[in-house]
Amino acid sequence: MRKIKIADTTLAHVEGNYSFKEKIEIARQLENLNVDIIELGTIENARTDILLVKTISSFVKKGILSVCAGMSEESINNAVLALSNANNKRIRVELPVSPVGMEYVCHKKPDKMLLLIEKMISFAKEKVEDVEFCAIDATRGEEDFLISALNTAVKAGATAISLYDSAAQTMMPDEFADFAKKICQQVPCETGVFCDNKNGMAVASATLAVRNGVSIVKTNVNSGAVPLEIFVEMVKNCGNSFAIQSNINYTNLNRIIKQIKWISDNSKVGKIAASASDNTEVAELDKDADINTVMASVLKLGYDLSDEDKSKVYDEFKRVAEKKNVGSKELDAIIASVALQVPETYKLISYVVNTGNIISSSAQIALEKNGKICQGVSIGSGPIDAAFLAIEQVTGSHFELDDFQIQSVTEGKEAMGSALVKLRFGGKLYSGNGISTDIIGASIRAYLSAVNKIVYEEA
Repeated sequence: MRKIKIADTTLAHVEGNYSFKEKIEIARQLENLNVDIIELGTIENARTDILLVKTISSFVKKGILSVCAGMSEESINNAVLALSNANNKRIRVELPVSPVGMEYVCHKKPDKMLLLIEKMISFAKEKVEDVEFCAIDATRGEEDFLISALNTAVKAGATAISLYDSAAQTMMPDEFADFAKKICQQVPCETGVFCDNKNGMAVASATLAVRNGVSIVKTNVNSGAVPLEIFVEMVKNCGNSFAIQSNINYTNLNRIIKQIKWISDNSKVGKIAASASDNTEVAELDKDADINTVMASVLKLGYDLSDEDKSKVYDEFKRVAEKKNVGSKELDAIIASVALQVPETYKLISYVVNTGNIISSSAQIALEKNGKICQGVSIGSGPIDAAFLAIEQVTGSHFELDDFQIQSVTEGKEAMGSALVKLRFGGKLYSGNGISTDIIGASIRAYLSAVNKIVYEEA
């Protein structure tokens, strides 16, 4: 039985407006499904995208994490940095090989294109062992040049090659299978295929290509490529006849696919998937946990701390862990109280909040910045929502509320309330903590604490 590898591209070709947490949850589900390769896109924003890949690396232990490199050495360096914590890392070099693609995307003639392929693969190979060359628009390339390009990539160090049927209209499934077979016979390398599903024949094309020697199939949960669920069902049902098998966890296939689709559907209407919130739960840590273990949990929660803040958080962790085990909520509170402490750009002067069951909640917030008093007035779905919107009105920026927690820290009528706010801005997580006998006041102070950290770091 020949084992077929599944390389899922759902996170590499993102159509939905996924939040940071939704991307992480999709990667988690793909790992639970035993997908062999999880493909991610190019590092476009060095700050947020690298943090995303590093966060995903903390729990993807079995599968290969594959990051696309652009067309420069800098993009390869960013990919390497992002994959620094990954157990199994791969860099993808995606370059066009059709005459039109070479001319209009890379502005290069065939001979210069071969030199670029060699340069990019060689440079990536110096950084990581596993390098894949993806021949974009391969089915519209000239056969002799395509063979030369693929062999050039292999000689430069590529450990895998992939043929992209980007047009999805130049070949029927049987023709594509013959095309893939010819490549497998002439290029000594593990070969994969990406079949566009515009005409609904991607599964047929990929299946016949697998029968002709291809060993990697690129899939997608939502659209664009071979549908993951359908292809895996084919392997499950026809594997014995075709003498093929996969590592996919068939038992959880339908549940996981539905969950990813649910996340995708909700992201399109601006909702954060509720299941993603479970992703931020970390295992409880006891007093014997070392700094690397604690920092792995901090990273999983979404925080990117400096060395100084890591030391502060670990010292506080040890103090707390002497009395009780530390879970997600305790670790969040520790980070909010000791890490990323900055001067107050915005100081709370006063607030008035009106709410009731027959009126809309409203808030008027007065903040001081550089000696000047600024006021914001807003209506919200509740008193805390109204207060947060009023703060945004003063700052002139919108912040994504990632998490909000309230708990009592003392007992009795005059109990002190503690609020924890986590804001996401520019893909990075910032937390703030506030304490007051007035829970709305505690929430406002926590929100301002996180906002001040964002403003300080941006400045």
